Amino acid sequence: MSSDVMGLVWLVVLLISNAFFVGSEFAVISARRAQIEPKAEAGSKPAKITLKAMENVSLMLATAQLGITVSSLLILVIAEPAIHHLLEAPLKAMGLEYGTASIVSFAIALILVTYLHVVLGEMLPKNIAISIPTNAALILAPMLYGVSQVVKPVVWLMNQISNMVLRIFGFRPKDEANTAFTLEQVEGIVEESQKHGMLADESKTITNAFEFTEKVVGDVIHPIDQLITMKADSTPAMLQEAVAEHGFSRYPVRNGYGDLIGYWHIKDALTDDPEKFVAPIHTKRLRTMISIAESADLEDALAQMRRTGAHIARSFSPDGTVTGCIFLEDIIEVLVGEIEDATRR
Repeated sequence: MSSDVMGLVWLVVLLISNAFFVGSEFAVISARRAQIEPKAEAGSKPAKITLKAMENVSLMLATAQLGITVSSLLILVIAEPAIHHLLEAPLKAMGLEYGTASIVSFAIALILVTYLHVVLGEMLPKNIAISIPTNAALILAPMLYGVSQVVKPVVWLMNQISNMVLRIFGFRPKDEANTAFTLEQVEGIVEESQKHGMLADESKTITNAFEFTEKVVGDVIHPIDQLITMKADSTPAMLQEAVAEHGFSRYPVRNGYGDLIGYWHIKDALTDDPEKFVAPIHTKRLRTMISIAESADLEDALAQMRRTGAHIARSFSPDGTVTGCIFLEDIIEVLVGEIEDATRR
């Protein structure tokens, strides 16, 4: 009798063990790295360990699966026979023959253990982990990570075997949880949110952001034959005349060979010296014009221009020929819509 009671105690322990490994497995997969990282940066030790677990997801899942398998097998080996034996005596007292009582008690024990295992050991922890993934990960992932370090040699061997089988069938094993959304997934979320009235995009800012990631420099350049340019020996007076006539604040500058060497800004025409007003603007004030390939992504071009502080860049074709200019204003317009130059009429 005492051994049967211990079997029931082990049933409770093994159900808790199974629930822990199931909850840990789903928590590591469901939690978003973006929710964990701020806590880790704030000094939370559980968050730091959770990030380690998410960076070694293959090891974590293998550990969880090993724990689930061992717990499930022990429930059948230890708990089910104990319940089976406890039920036999009452069934015999009810007048059932030994063979019948044994079969009925076995069936009841199997159904009961299976029910408890599926509901308490599998479904409940899974639903909790999915409902509160961040909190579940912060609590369960550090413990799972600790268990994984203890059984690491065994798990490593089994993991290598499973990865080898995956490679044989042409699959690529992954060791880190992918908790980021792809561009297509984000677009789908936005479209669905707009459809149900949960998100408004009247200014088209969100839509433009998606289109921005698909554009390249060649989509927004101004061809070289359409540019309004100035000469390298232009004076402040000439620059002011250009601003008055065309209404732009920046003008590409060509040298004697017709090459684009930089650009003037309206600020370069500001002077209170009458002599300097009609004298060529000093070349040291010529603003740098960087070069960007036509095939470069627009977001990369924006990053490069922001990094160098350039407002105008040369664009060049695959063979190195300068094809035109790209203006910082045009890049930003792709994101936020039309922008009017302050000096433009």
